[in-house]
Amino acid sequence: MRVRRKRMSEEEFSAVVEQAIARVPAEIRAALDNMLITVQDRPSAELLEDLGFAPDEELFGVYSGVPLNERSATEPPLYPDIIHIFREPLENFCRSRRELLEEIEITVVHEIAHYLGFDDEQLERLGYG
Repeated sequence: MRVRRKRMSEEEFSAVVEQAIARVPAEIRAALDNMLITVQDRPSAELLEDLGFAPDEELFGVYSGVPLNERSATEPPLYPDIIHIFREPLENFCRSRRELLEEIEITVVHEIAHYLGFDDEQLERLGYG
């Protein structure tokens, strides 16, 4: 059973997100140049349902946009690419700041991979499932 940690302030959590992004290898981080990263408390029930998750399932992050391998040169995406990081599930899962930093880094890499066109099965094989 996991021990619940004291909640961080929004500023503290945002600082950990920035540190985690800085840990992502530069060649992968380059994919973030035209991407927005947002922090939300938790995913909506609608989003969980759309993704096929149970209402009580933990979701640390999600990529929203059109993956590179699905883009058309003649019809560019209408909306920006966004990675949503979900604070409460991450804080509930992680027992220390270090673990939180590592999980956010893994989440960001996982969502960048979706942007690059990797599916969950490919990510599982690479150890980012």
